[in-house]
Amino acid sequence: QVQLAESGGGLVQTGGSRRLSCVASGVISRIGFMGWYRQAPGKQRELVAGINSGGSTNYADSVKGRFTISRDNAENTVYLQMNSLKPEDTAVYYCNALAGFLRKEYWGQGTQVTVSS
Repeated sequence: QVQLAESGGGLVQTGGSRRLSCVASGVISRIGFMGWYRQAPGKQRELVAGINSGGSTNYADSVKGRFTISRDNAENTVYLQMNSLKPEDTAVYYCNALAGFLRKEYWGQGTQVTVSS
C-alpha cells in the first residue's frame, strides 16, 4: 500500500506562483510513475504533469513553460512548481502514483488551488 499526502494549495493572484508537495509513504520502493492531476468544477480530471522513476517528465500543453514537476526520491516527495498562474488553473490538484508490477494506482486527497483574477 502507498499513501499520498498533498500540501501547498491555497489562494493566489493571477501571475503568481505556488508549489505543491506530495509525500509518499508505505511501500514506496515500488513506486514508478508519479504525477499531478487536476479537476475543475464541472470538468473531468486531467493529467497536468508526470515524472517517471528515471526522471523523464511530461506536461499538459496548457501548462508547458509554466509548471515544473520534480521528484526527490530520498524524501519520497514529488513537487509541482506552478508559475504564471491563471484563473483557469483553479482546480483541486491530486497527487497520483503507480506502484508495483501491476502499476496499481494510488491517489492523494487533493489540495485546492484558487487563482483570483
